[in-house]
Amino acid sequence: MATLRRLREAPRHLLVCEKSNFGNHKSRHRHLVQTHYYNYRVSFLIPECGILSEELKNLVMNAGPYYFVNNLPLHELITPEFISTFIKKGKLILSLDKDTYEETGLQGHPSQFSGRKIMKFIVSIDLMELSLNLDSKKYERISWSFKEKKPLKFDFLLAWHKTGSEESTMMSYFSKYQIQEHQPKVALSTLRDLQCPVLQSSELEGTPEVSCRALELFDWLGAVFSNVDLNNEPNNFISTYCCPEPSTVVAKAYLCTITGFILPEKICLLLEHLCHYFDEPKLAPWVTLSVQGFADSPVSWEKNEHGFRKGGEHLYNFVIFNNQDYWLQMAVGANDHCPP
Repeated sequence: MATLRRLREAPRHLLVCEKSNFGNHKSRHRHLVQTHYYNYRVSFLIPECGILSEELKNLVMNAGPYYFVNNLPLHELITPEFISTFIKKGKLILSLDKDTYEETGLQGHPSQFSGRKIMKFIVSIDLMELSLNLDSKKYERISWSFKEKKPLKFDFLLAWHKTGSEESTMMSYFSKYQIQEHQPKVALSTLRDLQCPVLQSSELEGTPEVSCRALELFDWLGAVFSNVDLNNEPNNFISTYCCPEPSTVVAKAYLCTITGFILPEKICLLLEHLCHYFDEPKLAPWVTLSVQGFADSPVSWEKNEHGFRKGGEHLYNFVIFNNQDYWLQMAVGANDHCPP
């Protein structure tokens, strides 16, 4: 029984793979990027490439800024001034333990991954609806909860996508708090003599001795991004992993990793540029764009509840082929819905 219990407690992982074409009017690539809000790391790998184009390099270097605000009272995020300045639409979603939830006095619902003993609750507040009803009892109750009954304070990472010529900025708006502006960290490197899997855009499951499976590529990318030695030497006691077969060796591959708080709008620009990478003939048969979400984000995609105590991963990867076909791989860990 003890062994069975441990097996049940082992983290589960979900990986969804699909293929489409960027020219297909039913393609949902933009929607998937735009609704994955909390992005921590973005990486792209371009085989047979030794240097980035100026346009792509500019996109990489302009992935920020984002802001860190220390000890910010939660009630600041429901003020009419904050909503009118920064919010066009959206919800404030709180993931609270049982004691904190009860102390707030707010209406929410149990986490869908609570089990028999409910220890976690989700509170969702529609900010636009709230701002249109400032005289309502609902607004009064939420404001009273955040200011008096349970005055919560947190350290926040904030990012804002400007849609026009707004003059207000995060730095000036939160000037009475400890706020710092940050730029994402960028790591650029050229990988030499890299052994890469052979892929066929039409074959997610691969073909024996002809092409590799999408799952094999996913594992291989993780190893490349983690700088794992892929030669499978017998005296390597850290990793025996090697590139799946069939494979080919490319003389150069360009790897770029951006780490920070990266907005979906910035990732959409990167994806669009990589989609046009093959407008001119290239030696590379494919390129990849991988995005990882924050482990402790309250959601993964859209309003899908996300858990992190048994993993925390939620990520996606595009494999972009030279014929405009693409593979989309989406992965989540324990306490998550299946990717959309």
